[in-house]
Parts: sequence; structure tokens; C-alpha cells
Amino acid sequence: MANVKIQELSITGCDNCAAVRGVLEEEIQPEFPEVELEFIDMLSDEGQQIAGEHGIMSSPGIIVNGELFAVGGMDKNKLIDKIRQLS
Repeated sequence: MANVKIQELSITGCDNCAAVRGVLEEEIQPEFPEVELEFIDMLSDEGQQIAGEHGIMSSPGIIVNGELFAVGGMDKNKLIDKIRQLS
């Protein structure tokens, strides 16, 4: 499988962010253990830079291999399809 990196930009206390993180950690990671997950605080300097680069105005922001995938939530099945396409 090709390298796949998923970054989640989130804000502490965000319910959507927590839900997406749960899906990534509890469903995506076990099914695709080779996928690299990175969780970034959107309010950190790094998070602000990434959000600005991708035009992310709400959380969570999901980036797959450097490309914006979703903002404000995530469709798990579409993410699985994307991972398989990149494999």
C-alpha cells in the first residue's frame, strides 16, 4: 500500500471533531493500520498555517496526503474509498 497520511485539524471541545477522531482511531486505523494519523490543534501555529493554506474555516478539517478532503465533518465511506484509491 502506498503511504497515506490523514491529518485532522480540530478544536478542543468540538463534538464533530471528537466524533471524527473516534472514527479515525476506532474504525479507520484498525482496518488500515498502515495509514498514518496526525491530530493537530487548529488553534496552534501549525494548525493556523495549515488551515490558511487549505482555506479551512470550520472544524474538523480533514487532509489526506496534503489535499483537503472534508471540512466540518466526514463521510467514513468516502474516506475508505479514498484510502483504497491511494493504495
